Amino acid sequence: MAFVLVCELAGIGAALSTKGTHFAVPVWAGMLAGLGVAGVVLFVESCLGAFTLRGFTTTTFGILVGLFCAWLITKLGYQSAVAGVVEGLSAGNPQLDAAGIANTLNFALNIFLFASLAFLGAVLAMRSGRDDFAFIVPYVRFRQDAASGQPLLLDADVIMDGRVPRIHASGFLTGRLIVPRFVLDELKVLAGSPSPGKRQRGERGLDSLEEMQNDKNIRISIHDPHETASNAGMDTRLIQTARMLGARLLTTDENLTKVARLQNAEVLNINDLSEALKPAVVVGEKIRLALVRGGKDEHQAVGYLPDGTMIVVNHGAPKIGTTQDVLVISTLQTSAGQMVFAELFDPDEAAA
Repeated sequence: MAFVLVCELAGIGAALSTKGTHFAVPVWAGMLAGLGVAGVVLFVESCLGAFTLRGFTTTTFGILVGLFCAWLITKLGYQSAVAGVVEGLSAGNPQLDAAGIANTLNFALNIFLFASLAFLGAVLAMRSGRDDFAFIVPYVRFRQDAASGQPLLLDADVIMDGRVPRIHASGFLTGRLIVPRFVLDELKVLAGSPSPGKRQRGERGLDSLEEMQNDKNIRISIHDPHETASNAGMDTRLIQTARMLGARLLTTDENLTKVARLQNAEVLNINDLSEALKPAVVVGEKIRLALVRGGKDEHQAVGYLPDGTMIVVNHGAPKIGTTQDVLVISTLQTSAGQMVFAELFDPDEAAA
C-alpha cells in the first residue's frame, strides 16, 4: 500500500507540474497513471511466485542492489532529455517555467525508478536461496554455517516411526530438528482419536517428541510457519516450510518423498536408509538360517535374515524347526522387497 501511495503521489505531482500548459494533464489522469505503474510492478512481482521472509539482512541486500541499479540508470542522462522535451513543448509560451516543470518531471521519474527497483530487489532477494547469494557474492551465507549441519524438518510419520533418536545418536543425522506447529497439532488430533490404532500412533509420536526434547544431544524446536497457506494440503505445507527454512525434509512417507523430489525439494527417507543398510545376498553364498515355517509348496521351508529378508529353501520342509546351512541359488527383487531362493547346503556337492 505504501508503494501504491508513493506512485499515486508521484502521478499527482507530475500532473500538477503540467498545469497551465497546452498539454496540461488532469489530476485524475496523473492518479490513474501512478496507479497503472504500480499495477504493472505488482503484476510483475506476482508473476515471480510466492515469496517468504528470509531475514532483514537479505531484504536489505536486495534493496541496496535495487537502489544501485536505479542509480546506474539515472547516469544515462534521461533528465536532460526530459528537460529538452519540456523546453521544446513550451517554446511557444515564454511565461511557463520550463526548468521547473522539467525538474518536477525528473523528480517523479526518479521516485518511480528508485521505488520500483528497490521493491523488486527486495522481493527477489527474499526468494533467493543461499546458493544464489553464494554465486553472486562468494563466501557469503545468510543462514547458519554449514558446519553446524543443515536443519531437518520432521513430519508426523517420521516422528511416530520412533527411529529418529537412535539414528541421530549414531551420528548419521546432524543439524537442528524442526517440528512445524501444524505437525504437532496433527499428532495431538491422532492422540485424541476414538480409533485405538490412530490413538496409539499419536501417543507414540508425542512420546518420541518428549524423548528427543529430554535428550541434551538433540536440538529440537517447534516452528510456527505463518507464511504457509493454512488451507493447503499437509504435503504442500511441509515442502513450503522446508524451503522457507532451507531445511531437508525427513520422512518415511513414500508419496511425500516422490512429491518433494518432483518439486526439487531436499528430502531424506529413513526407509531408503534402511534398504541401503541391508546386507547384499549373492548367488552362491552360504548362510546359516533358522527354518521357521513351510513355504508355498509342500517341499519348501522359509527362514528370515535379521533384516527381515525372506529366504525360501527348496526341499527344506523336513528341516522346519532347525537351523541349517543353505546355499543361495537365485534372488528376485519385488515391490515388497527382495526374495531369496536357496537349497540345503550339501558339503559333498560343494567339494565336488
